[in-house]
Amino acid sequence: METSLYLPVKAFLEAAGYVVKGEVGGCDLVGLNDGEAPVVVVCELKLSFNLELLLQAVDRAAMSDEVWIAARVSAKGRGREADRRYRDLCRRLGIGMLGVSDGGEVSVIVSSVSPMPRTNPKRRTRLVSEHQRRRGDPAVGGGSRAPIMTAYRQQALLCAAALDQGVARPRDMKALTPNAGRILLDNVYGWFERKEKGVYALTPAGQAALLRWPQPVADPAPDSL
Repeated sequence: METSLYLPVKAFLEAAGYVVKGEVGGCDLVGLNDGEAPVVVVCELKLSFNLELLLQAVDRAAMSDEVWIAARVSAKGRGREADRRYRDLCRRLGIGMLGVSDGGEVSVIVSSVSPMPRTNPKRRTRLVSEHQRRRGDPAVGGGSRAPIMTAYRQQALLCAAALDQGVARPRDMKALTPNAGRILLDNVYGWFERKEKGVYALTPAGQAALLRWPQPVADPAPDSL
């Protein structure tokens, strides 16, 4: 599974000074540094270097300052990482290559150097916003079957946890998430039921979501009781 590459590559980028989170904006890994205008690094994972991995990196280049591809290196030295044409193509595109050994060691095969301005400002802004709004790093990069724990899903779960604790009004959840009213009203996941104006309750789907993704939430201080 590609997810087996996530932690070694995450540690590699963190050692380079980036805060790394998985499955952000469709990218396997996204790293931001601490600058006022953060440098955005994206890395895509595959078990082996192939054309699909390269095509994903070309797409991600429009929203990042650096883009990398990472895959397991062949024990017999017969993988694409040994193909000079593949490496040269990555160099021409400005895409970095990282090799991950069976023991989890990460090595730079080709450095990431952007050959020309290529950033799509809107896609880049969305990526940075999603990364910064995530609480911690809840999703392992490289997965494609499980629902992704986006910032929006995290905020909806906080609302569900508050309802489970008996807090029924959006205005009393603002300490947890300022967008509680909009999230409850939109009810994207079918977790909430409107009992009356400004009062909500959990549906069975919401209760099941809390069982799947428990949320430790401190008791909010209601504006009024």
